[in-house]
Parts: sequence; structure tokens; C-alpha cells
Amino acid sequence: MGRRGSFLCHDGGVSAPGLHRALPVPDGLEGQRVDQALTRLFGLSRAVAAELADADKVWVDGRVRGKGDRLSGGSWLEVELPPPPVEAPPPEPVPGLTVVHDDDDVVVVDKPVGVAAHPSPGWEGPTVVGGLAAAGYRISTSGAPERQGVVHRLDAATTGLMVVAKSERAYTVLKAAFRERTVDKGYHALVQGHPDPSRGTIDAPIDRHPRHDWKFAVVSGGRPSVTHYEVVEAFAAASLVDVHLETGRTHQIRVHFSALRHPCVGDTTYGADPTLAARLGVSRQWLHAVRLGFAHPADGSWVEFTSAYPADLAGALAILRAES
Repeated sequence: MGRRGSFLCHDGGVSAPGLHRALPVPDGLEGQRVDQALTRLFGLSRAVAAELADADKVWVDGRVRGKGDRLSGGSWLEVELPPPPVEAPPPEPVPGLTVVHDDDDVVVVDKPVGVAAHPSPGWEGPTVVGGLAAAGYRISTSGAPERQGVVHRLDAATTGLMVVAKSERAYTVLKAAFRERTVDKGYHALVQGHPDPSRGTIDAPIDRHPRHDWKFAVVSGGRPSVTHYEVVEAFAAASLVDVHLETGRTHQIRVHFSALRHPCVGDTTYGADPTLAARLGVSRQWLHAVRLGFAHPADGSWVEFTSAYPADLAGALAILRAES
């Protein structure tokens, strides 16, 4: 098994390597939960230990393990400890970052391309957190300093809707909602070819790619990952697909459709045809978060927001429709 040196964030940037540690599980930790063991072994807080497990950064005998899994003495434990804290850069306005909704508890934004959710090692571009701060929005102080208020993320090259917590209660409630899968996360993806069946569910575990740890793949023993989809418009070379995520793994939509041999148009990282992307004027994956719905943390009422396609994605569709 190769050493795991760097890891990917949901915002799409490859972060600086954390500290990789590997050791046999001491007999004294037999039967303990993963998060409890990490706390005892490395002096982490229980919250940080749980976050590492939730982010697929803990392996036991070569397989990703969750925070509640129990350990056996003598098993081989590997963990990617977090890198040194990132000092948040001074807030800077983010052109194109649109506030869709704002109240005392949450702010919903429409994120443009090339913007990460929050600062991270190795990412020097604009962020949603920085853009909101520069615009005078107060956000929750919960979470690590560089990603306060962030309850979910989009890849930097994926556009569309994100919700950021403003109050501490909203942060707690929304984190639980994402964890319990009660948030409606809807995406549109333009994928190559024609998925068969035209409506279905992709239930395939995702883990780091066995040879290229800067990306992900469908891997036996990976974390359970479920994607529901339906083709809403078909063209000669591609299909527009409505996607609903049941889980939220890093690069999940991109990995699942690549595994079906229908990668997102423009997603050369996962096998897309660069010639088709160039013909359609697409320089990134054609993937947009079009819909976001959740129970409002203040009173539990259901709220839902939608987002129109940005110009580059709409332009690609226009070309395909003109050819049909």
C-alpha cells in the first residue's frame, strides 16, 4: 500500500500534505471507536477526530473507516492528520458571487466558477468565506478558523448554490441536516453519451484512486455513495442529466458518471473528451448546483432555492440544441 501524501478538499483544490501517521492499534484500544482512539493516540479533540474520519482520512488495514467503527488490537491504523492551520487571508470582494437569500441565520449564495468555499493550503484564489466577509456579512464562528460557517462545499470549478451559516445554532442544525441526508441537493450535469437506463441510481463506493491519490474512484471497500439521476434532454453527443445526491462524497457526481463511462463534459480529470469540450467552449466540468432545499434552522420550515446556468454552461447547451 502506497503512502498517502496529499488529500483533496471538497472545494476542488489539492491541499498541502498533512502529517501521515501509521501504527498498529495498541491492544489497550481494542473495541474502542475510531474517534475515541484518535483522541487518545494523537491528542486530538473528539470533534477533530470525528471530522478526520468523516473526511475519509482514517484507514484500518487499508480500508477507510468511519468515526463509529470499532478497532481491533494489532490492526494497522493510518491517519492523515491535519496540516498546520491556515491563516485566513484578508477578505476580498469576489466578482460574480451573488447573494440569493439572507436572514439572521443563513446566507445562500450562487457561487461562480473559480471560487473555493474557504481558504485551504495551496489555494490562493478567491473564496466564498472571503467574499462574504468583504461584503460585510457576519457568519458563524463555529468550525475551523479558515472555514467558519461552511456546512458544505462545492468544487472550485463547480458553480451554483451554497448555504453558509450565520448563527451558531444554524451551523449546528445544518451540519446535522447534511450528515443525516435531509438536505435536497440538486445538480444538472452534461455528460458524454447516453446513460442507460435514462433514469436510475448509481450505488458505488468511493475512495481515493488506488494509483493517483489526488483524485477519487469507485473502489471496493470505499465509503458508501449513492447518486440518483434522470436524463432530461438528449443530444447526439451528450445528455443533460438531473442529479440528486443521497450522499455527498468528494467529486461524487464526477466519479460516478466517469465510472459509467459517461464523464461530465469538460472533466478531463475523469476522462472527458477534450475535443468535445473545446467544440462546446467548455473549459471545466459541466456541472451546476441548480437546486438547494433544507429545513430552515430557525423554525424548521422548508425553504428551496434555484440557480440559472452561468454563461459558459448555457452556451454549450445552445450549441448542442442548434445541432439537434
